[in-house]
Amino acid sequence: MSIYLVAVVIYLILMALIGVYFAKSSIKNSDDFMVAGRSLPLWIVIGTLLATFVGSGTVVGGASFIYQYGPFAAIFNLSGGFVGAFILYLIASKVRQSEMYTVPQLLEKRFGTATRVIASVFILLAYVGITAYQFTGGAYVLQLTTGMPLEVGAIVMCALVIFLTMSGGLFSVAYSDALGAVLILIGFIIGIPFALNAAGGFSGLAEALPAVTKTWNGGLSIPQLLGFFLPLFLLVLGDQNMYQRFAAAKDELTAKRSVLGFIAGNALVVSLVIMMATTAIVLFPTISPDAAILTVAIEGVPVAIGVLILCASVAFLITTATSYLLSASGNIVYDLVQRFSKKELPEQKLLWLNRGTVLGLGVFAYVLGQFFPSVLAIQMYSYTMYGAAITPAIIATLLWKKATTAGIMSSIIVGGSATMFWELVLNRPFDWNSVLFALPLSVITLVVVSLATQKKGASLTLGNKNLNME
Repeated sequence: MSIYLVAVVIYLILMALIGVYFAKSSIKNSDDFMVAGRSLPLWIVIGTLLATFVGSGTVVGGASFIYQYGPFAAIFNLSGGFVGAFILYLIASKVRQSEMYTVPQLLEKRFGTATRVIASVFILLAYVGITAYQFTGGAYVLQLTTGMPLEVGAIVMCALVIFLTMSGGLFSVAYSDALGAVLILIGFIIGIPFALNAAGGFSGLAEALPAVTKTWNGGLSIPQLLGFFLPLFLLVLGDQNMYQRFAAAKDELTAKRSVLGFIAGNALVVSLVIMMATTAIVLFPTISPDAAILTVAIEGVPVAIGVLILCASVAFLITTATSYLLSASGNIVYDLVQRFSKKELPEQKLLWLNRGTVLGLGVFAYVLGQFFPSVLAIQMYSYTMYGAAITPAIIATLLWKKATTAGIMSSIIVGGSATMFWELVLNRPFDWNSVLFALPLSVITLVVVSLATQKKGASLTLGNKNLNME
């Protein structure tokens, strides 16, 4: 265990040093902090897209799903990311061309200031939740390698994530992401043959798996399967972090090509995760589902391979947390503070405001994480909050000319509120994820209200702002 501990600590120190390096060498203004000076090369953009997507949601939450419901149900569940990514490919160059910092900026260009404010609030509610479950996932690693209590481990992860985000901004996040992506691929590719061998190979694995995990649906109903598929699909399709990476690419062609690299890398990582987590069902039938891959790394493969997998898992957990924390701080600084400031804020003040906001949001994310029973639970809530409230608005903004300000604003409010109502008030009836309730309401509201407010010249006045509703 001391070997794993030393390796993880060394890797955490390396990540901290990367943050310090970029803080001193590259961060001169808020553009550097938020979008890496819009200078990232292709392979770095691919790496940061992959690592942002494959964080605790895959290594811990995705593995938990595989462990409970089997590999075939997991293929359907995790394919949501691929479907969303293919659509992203079609709009990546447009996003890079817009040179935005946040998704609400994109919405404001067509639908006005009020839309930007409302979108910012619901993005914050989603992204703080996503950051929170990275802390929990990292705490599992520390518990398995050191025996550290989960509560203490979450605090340690929270502190490191805040430090990395405050120091190097997107520069440190992107380059740390690329390193983690390489490590996770190497660790999984080398480690899976050992894990399969321990489980008796493919034939032994097939015989030993519980019957329900060998079915196409893992014992879940079709609505339950859709409840896992849709949140991931919607998050990838409209994820502000993905859009921010496109904005940080050195040009439009790089942004578009990076999506193809992301799709290929994601297909490989997801396949490897499914195989490794499936071996955990047979090798370790009594562990916590959240710890499936992490336990295989420690007890199911040779030490050197386990060290690689653990370090890469920690890297993905941390860089995903830093990504969402950085993105959420941008919503507060650019969509709320700077947007309504009476005078232009100087660059240095913006930079330090970003860093202070990161600190506050990081602490809030830790507190929020204490209210959810598992990584998978908070993952589904956070994905749905974003997917039902924000993604329909983004797609309508880019692709539907008849969308109106009233339709977009109503859709965001209804989608986000319905998510909270289903999860927190009704406590998930029928054991269905909230996306099955919130998404239809959001889309129907968007379409109906937009069609009902098509009258030419209709407008909404907010303070001194005249918001065109066409």
